[in-house]
Amino acid sequence: MIVIYIILIVYAVAIASLVYGFDKATEPVMEHTIPITRFSIVVPFRNEAENLPLLLDSFSKLNYPRELFEVILVDDDSSDGFVLESTAYRLLKSVRRSASPKKDAILTAIDIAQFEWIITTDADCEVPETWLAMMDSFLRGNDVEMICGPVAYRATDSFLANFQHADLASLQGATIGSFHLGKGFMCNGANFAYTKTLFSKLNGFGGNEGYPGGDDVFLLQKAMSKFPKLVGYLKSPHGIVHTNTSSTWHELFNQRVRWASKAAGYQSKFGQFLGMVVLLGNLGWIAGLVLFAINHTRLALPGFLILKIAIDYLLILKASRFLKTEVRFHPISAAVYPFFSTAVAVYSVFGKFEWKGRRF
Repeated sequence: MIVIYIILIVYAVAIASLVYGFDKATEPVMEHTIPITRFSIVVPFRNEAENLPLLLDSFSKLNYPRELFEVILVDDDSSDGFVLESTAYRLLKSVRRSASPKKDAILTAIDIAQFEWIITTDADCEVPETWLAMMDSFLRGNDVEMICGPVAYRATDSFLANFQHADLASLQGATIGSFHLGKGFMCNGANFAYTKTLFSKLNGFGGNEGYPGGDDVFLLQKAMSKFPKLVGYLKSPHGIVHTNTSSTWHELFNQRVRWASKAAGYQSKFGQFLGMVVLLGNLGWIAGLVLFAINHTRLALPGFLILKIAIDYLLILKASRFLKTEVRFHPISAAVYPFFSTAVAVYSVFGKFEWKGRRF
């Protein structure tokens, strides 16, 4: 019993430190000056004919000089008949060279990109019209060569969607909080930028080719290890990229297993520590719930179980306000999440997952 109390206390302290880091992060002001930064936007995709039109439409609305950015779409062996109608964007076929289709697609684009700054996003996303202008403004006040940006889900009303809103808000809150503790270890490839010079210095995706994903976090962790002062987080509502929630629990489970499977390749000691604390915190919460159900006389247990829910909600609330998303059904989500997260963590070690019609 004492072990459960200790685990939940350590968990609460860890999340509270992320809340502190989140509050410490300031939001930069977007200065309305003449843009100067040139960007190559890279979009790797596979069978995204349904989603790409919305993304391309958002590119056409960017409030940024057209001569200062290019869009490179990289087709990873799609079979849905997507046809690029606009001549304003470039369409390439991905050149496979490793066990990671997405990294291969990004490398294909980087090889021919005209500009120094690479920005990756996903085909099922929508970018704000201020996206590039905010990046340019941020670069004027920050001497960095890598920028991690915020990602949020589009608003939907189902319990499944709200569960994902809360989950992503917690991840974004942890991401922002860890950055401003000087321990950044997570980012999202749907809103991720870096220079080709830094990419080369880091040997690109070298060392992580065996992981299907990780084009974002592994590169970030290498940068944080070697050049931490060159990495920044753009905490600005003007830079939030929106994406879709998963439509089924099976799809969500596969996505989270894919994300969790990258943890084995983490270089960040803080990331490893926090991942273990979260896993033990969820296991401790489940164990505490079971023990209290068996013996109601353990009166201290409910307080510790509520402590975890409360500290999680504080981080989620702060992040969701920044992301301008509404989180509903939190008490139910909070009760479901430890079971879901633990199942994902265990399965990611022993099981396989599906991604874009492929099994890994």
